[in-house]
Amino acid sequence: MSELVLDRIKTEKAEKGRSLWQDAWSRLTKNKAAMLGFGILSLFVLLAIFAPWIAPYSYETQDLVMGPTAPSASHWFGTDTLGRDMYTRVLYGARISLMVGFIATFVSLVVGVIWGTVAGFIGGRVDSVMMRIVDIMYSIPFILLVILLMVMFNSSNNTVNLLLLFFSIGAVEWLTMARIVRGQVLNIRKMEFIEACYSMGLSNSAIIFRHLIPNVLGPIIVYATLTVPTVMLLEAFLSFLGLGVQPPMSSWGILISNGVENMEEYPWLLLFPGLTFSATLFSLNFLGDGLRDALDPKASKD
Repeated sequence: MSELVLDRIKTEKAEKGRSLWQDAWSRLTKNKAAMLGFGILSLFVLLAIFAPWIAPYSYETQDLVMGPTAPSASHWFGTDTLGRDMYTRVLYGARISLMVGFIATFVSLVVGVIWGTVAGFIGGRVDSVMMRIVDIMYSIPFILLVILLMVMFNSSNNTVNLLLLFFSIGAVEWLTMARIVRGQVLNIRKMEFIEACYSMGLSNSAIIFRHLIPNVLGPIIVYATLTVPTVMLLEAFLSFLGLGVQPPMSSWGILISNGVENMEEYPWLLLFPGLTFSATLFSLNFLGDGLRDALDPKASKD
């Protein structure tokens, strides 16, 4: 076999190589628990998106004469104390809970990633001051800070309350992300490709957004999937205290709160929103663990 043919075979094999993201996806698809979590989460997201077309009733339709009824063919999850269809309210509650979970997490990631990247890249006194601010904020009970913000700016307008939920939760959930990103940036800021960026005359902002942040996306993605459950639990807690969205809108937290009050007489009021909420949290945790192992094979026990 001639050398030309051998070189062509080697070139074809090299072209068939996979990127790091393709390898990570391949490892993720082999994790059955992670893929199961991804499937369940995708199902709930689709149900939430298409709730107005799937739900058999309006979320605010009441039938005081009917009152609370057990699950039946006409009301799969039963009805609540005001005669409202629980299946419909669970679907619409998914829209609020998932929206708060994903958007508040996005807000926390934007703040935390930029803060941690700038602190780790610049270093020196700037790094010290920025991280001391993080330490000071860590010393403040964040749940009390969120409650204080919700009480101070609470409004009768549900849209305003939703926006306030997004930003108040996101404003206190970025601290851990900032530390994680800073640690990653400290490890890679002195690598050869960063020095090459300097030699090419790139600005600090270009280096941060084009090279540093893309190289720490792995830990960011993993932590994001683990932050969403935390945010959803916090939203449920705030709704339980009456500081979340206001009636007639509902979230899983509000439904669970109402179910706890009537769990002895009408257990289905707590059972169905509790099961969907728990399934979502487990799915997110399974997916987060799978992404951690896929993006960092050394952390896997396999």
